[in-house]
Amino acid sequence: QVQLVESGGGVVQAGGSLRLSCAASGETFSRYTMGWFRQAPGKGRDFVAAIRYGGAGANTYYAESVKGRFTVSRDNAKNTVYLQMRNLQPEDTAVYFCAANSGGILSTIRLQHTYQYWGQGTQVTVPS
Repeated sequence: QVQLVESGGGVVQAGGSLRLSCAASGETFSRYTMGWFRQAPGKGRDFVAAIRYGGAGANTYYAESVKGRFTVSRDNAKNTVYLQMRNLQPEDTAVYFCAANSGGILSTIRLQHTYQYWGQGTQVTVPS
């Protein structure tokens, strides 16, 4: 079992930045591929970014809509994964969820159903 708790959401003006954190507890954190997903009002939950199992240098993956603006990273010593978000835009408004995937198969890394554990989400609002 893995428990995940997100933090760091809030309201930020367009062009601003936020850093989300996801603290994990339970099983060995470094064994899990960690993902970030988001759900905008009235829409489904979409993949944002992921970092594979392993150390800080693990491979990272991004949705096209956030590539170049968002950075996912992990600190295994702190059992925490981060999502640094820059140049935020109104279309980034959503509830952001972190998730843990014990498989980490590259071909399915963007698929939410492959993640076994989820946090409760944190709201990010970028007013238009």
